[in-house]
Amino acid sequence: MRYLTTIVIIILTSQLSYSQTHELGVFLGASNFIGDVGSTSHIAPNSPAFGGIYKWNRSPRHAFRFSLIYSELEGKDSESDDPRRIERDYSFKNQIIEASLGIEFTFLDYDLHDERPKTTPYLFTGITAAYHDNFFFSKNRGLISEDTSSIAFGIPMVLGIKTSILGNFILAAEIGARYTFSDEIDGSVPDYDNEAPAAFGNTNNNDWYVFTGVTLTYTFGKKPCFCSF
Repeated sequence: MRYLTTIVIIILTSQLSYSQTHELGVFLGASNFIGDVGSTSHIAPNSPAFGGIYKWNRSPRHAFRFSLIYSELEGKDSESDDPRRIERDYSFKNQIIEASLGIEFTFLDYDLHDERPKTTPYLFTGITAAYHDNFFFSKNRGLISEDTSSIAFGIPMVLGIKTSILGNFILAAEIGARYTFSDEIDGSVPDYDNEAPAAFGNTNNNDWYVFTGVTLTYTFGKKPCFCSF
């Protein structure tokens, strides 16, 4: 039985080594925040964003994708179209490190081992986890740190288009909104009430943020069989 198990593991490992096509590269772009502080525009990049991305292509139509992106989310009431926000005049900056994991679907077949140039729109979704600091606003003292950090989990909704260039390289442009299950990123819902005022803004709406940018990845791996899974 032990030898049979060993043989099965070897066969499975061998099959996987021939059925994987990988992409590794970088993301460069910008971010903007959508919440209770700052502009109410949905796509208005105002802060650099950059990171790394990895894809494991399992068929010409889908790939598992992981990325790690850093940015500094920024919100300024003075840039809002809402007169109440302009009068309030709050502003903040909050550094985040986001890890995302999910599935990328292409609208067209995208066989990376086809030497002909290829272009296709795609969708990506899954789950995100954004590490950020906590703070609150005080009318007398301004922005006050809580000296704590949190992780805001969310759902990414990304739309993009990608094309193959220079052989093994793939260039893509994408816009991706992240709906989070948190209302703490902009300081509108403090963790504690020692000095913090009551939560402000729309407490029924959680925070969003958007990444707009390009990715450049390098493909490698042997030609896949695109079997099951």
